[in-house]
Amino acid sequence: MSTDLQHWQKVALKNFKDQIDTRKTEFRSGDPFPHIYLDDVFPESFIERLLAEFPLEDDAIWDRSYIEHIQVKLRTNWKSEQDMTDSARELIHFLNSGEFLKAVSELTGIDRLISDPYLTGGGLNCILPGGLLDVHADGNWHDDMGVHRRLNAILYLNRNWKSEWGGQFELWDRELKGCEAKIEPLANRLMIFETHDFSYHGHPHPLQCPKGNSRKSAIVYYYTSEPRPQDQILRSEPHRALWRRRDLNQLEQK
Repeated sequence: MSTDLQHWQKVALKNFKDQIDTRKTEFRSGDPFPHIYLDDVFPESFIERLLAEFPLEDDAIWDRSYIEHIQVKLRTNWKSEQDMTDSARELIHFLNSGEFLKAVSELTGIDRLISDPYLTGGGLNCILPGGLLDVHADGNWHDDMGVHRRLNAILYLNRNWKSEWGGQFELWDRELKGCEAKIEPLANRLMIFETHDFSYHGHPHPLQCPKGNSRKSAIVYYYTSEPRPQDQILRSEPHRALWRRRDLNQLEQK
């Protein structure tokens, strides 16, 4: 491990821990479901490295998702750490480290968190002009590990982002009647939120940024061996994302 890597990790961990005591109540009382964002956790020099190494639009590392009105985006198809850039590998190691998971547990109140060495579903994401992500609740289960998804962490990587471009992270109410909060996807903003069958989120409006720009982020998921609380369960069987425009229209909400 390089001295530089050790330094930025120590800085990021300290910046995160320094906010726990003052902000854990904010996370746990978040409306419409527990969430929080923390700015400037990572040193700016590390964010610059992530952006400098961020894959280009036509890079072969992307899986391209196009489901009209549901999901139009790019996501890295990492099969192993060898597929990652150096900075992405460092970031994933940090976000999945024991020290960081303990700090996330202290913030969120969810104990015995498990990271994902299989790199399932997370990674770098890129949404181009016109792209979108419909409002949805995430999948509840990790097939390979047999554990329950509990938290999402998203690091946004968008310099000089303009609000009129859209792409805000939207948090919707439990009955899917409307958006309760919007969060700008600004660079070096770390978003953490509780994920369950009623934590509806997304950015359902096509992105309006100019050609040559995109909405960039890095995402990891955290799990527990214990099931979610009963009041967070709509479908008890393992399921993938439940989309507002598709799956949820076929469900009887309880």
